[in-house]
Amino acid sequence: MKTPAHDYDKLEKRMRAGNAVRKTLTYVFLTLWALMVLFPFYWMILTSVKSYGAYNSEYIPKFFTLSPTLENYVSVFTEVPLSRYFLNTTLFTVATTVIMMIVIIPAAFAFARLEFKGKNLVFTLFLALMMIPNELVIITNFQTITNLGMRNTYMGLILPSVTSVFYIYLLKENFEQIPNELYKAAKVDGTGDLKYLLKVMLPITRPTIITIVILKVIECWNSYVWPRLITDDQAYYLVSNGIQEIRENGMGRENIPAMMAAVVVISLPLIIIFLIFHKKIMAGVSRGGTKG
Repeated sequence: MKTPAHDYDKLEKRMRAGNAVRKTLTYVFLTLWALMVLFPFYWMILTSVKSYGAYNSEYIPKFFTLSPTLENYVSVFTEVPLSRYFLNTTLFTVATTVIMMIVIIPAAFAFARLEFKGKNLVFTLFLALMMIPNELVIITNFQTITNLGMRNTYMGLILPSVTSVFYIYLLKENFEQIPNELYKAAKVDGTGDLKYLLKVMLPITRPTIITIVILKVIECWNSYVWPRLITDDQAYYLVSNGIQEIRENGMGRENIPAMMAAVVVISLPLIIIFLIFHKKIMAGVSRGGTKG
């Protein structure tokens, strides 16, 4: 005769078996998904270490190589001015990010803490700007920069990217999570708005600040359309435009291994940044989406 204890043990074993099956299926799915995501990166690196002759001799693509070479990496620095593209991109990225932070931090603070007439209306209009297609903004920015004579200049590259409605909104949401009592207490103690912003709000919202900086750096590094429109002088090309220049006038369209080497070199800084700061990015974004 079966006892309740026996039935409980049997049910517990079934639950354990079911959990084990679910975990196994989950890990198998995640492994397959990871392989699908990482395979393009593996193929890019693999192709970059193949010689031009070895690559063209493969009628059926091989998933490995027994004779890797670094000649393609040497070529991208000797045959084209990739170092110059790197310098331009670094200057553009650093300057744009710094200026943007100087702009959006006070703006977010004003919308989060200051009281002024029409604040809600102004912020609503700010959010409405996110509904405008980017193509329309690019057209007006192109006309403005051209009329100001800033084509083929660093200022022409930087100015249209020094603010972001989305980042202002994200930072405003973080500032509003800080209890308003702290702000009132600071005002009673005679603390000015600027000092309160620098000494209290920025340290508390540091994860979001770091996240915005990293996302902006990635955005600037990957910029393509605007730099392509506003610069036709090779001295001001960024790495994204440099890839096209390498393809068209550098090593030729058929030299795929050299192109892959250039892509690896250009992608490496972003990959390193993401691997180092991915936890901070996730923490900053999740903090921005949680209120209370």
